[in-house]
Amino acid sequence: MSFVHLHNHTHYSLLDGLTNIDDFIAKAKSQGSTALAITDHGVMYGAIEFYKKCKKAGIKPIIGVELYLAPNSRHDKNTKSDARNFHILLLAKNNIGYKNLIKLVSLAHLEGFYYKPRIDWELLEQYHEGIIASTACLGGEIPSYILSGNLDKAKERILDYNNLFGQDNFYLEMMDHPELEGQEIVNKQLIKFSKELGIPLIVTNDVHYLNKNDDEAQDILLCLQNKKKREDTDRMKMIGHGDYS
Repeated sequence: MSFVHLHNHTHYSLLDGLTNIDDFIAKAKSQGSTALAITDHGVMYGAIEFYKKCKKAGIKPIIGVELYLAPNSRHDKNTKSDARNFHILLLAKNNIGYKNLIKLVSLAHLEGFYYKPRIDWELLEQYHEGIIASTACLGGEIPSYILSGNLDKAKERILDYNNLFGQDNFYLEMMDHPELEGQEIVNKQLIKFSKELGIPLIVTNDVHYLNKNDDEAQDILLCLQNKKKREDTDRMKMIGHGDYS
């Protein structure tokens, strides 16, 4: 059985993802994948192009997005703390889900934009039908609570998400990034929660570039995005984290 990449950032994740859609699809096809997802940060700019090119290549396209979730209301835009957000991975299960993703992304920009295009729990409650969700990367809500030691809150929110999306439409997402501080802690706890709560696990790779030796080029993109120099020590880096397909 081939591995299907479900968490992928193309060059439409501006100044964050490095790889164009053609190369992503070609790599997936060379690896024997039968399906491939697109989950850019906060946008769906590449969805139509991705869908058409996947179909032409004989690969099942999975349309998704990694959205930013406001901890409280998307309308809160007064303080620096309101700029905080969690990541959440959403995949369209059917045409209803695709339309709901479009609605969520649109409202994230029109109503929730504050540093990032944000949704909130209220919008998820309105537009969750036809969507499969997962806990995303270490920036997700559940991983954040695990890393802060608040396991009771993590468990509570897992049950909230599972009740909202429905059994087998919500997954606990593990990643194999051992060099990333906290990833092993999160993975071990997600396995425990899965066994305790009966909520399934998925394994993804937080893909931001195509091949291992592309990490230097992607690092330059991050510097441009964050207005940093490569020699700065207090900046975001992905080198050595294995964020490739």
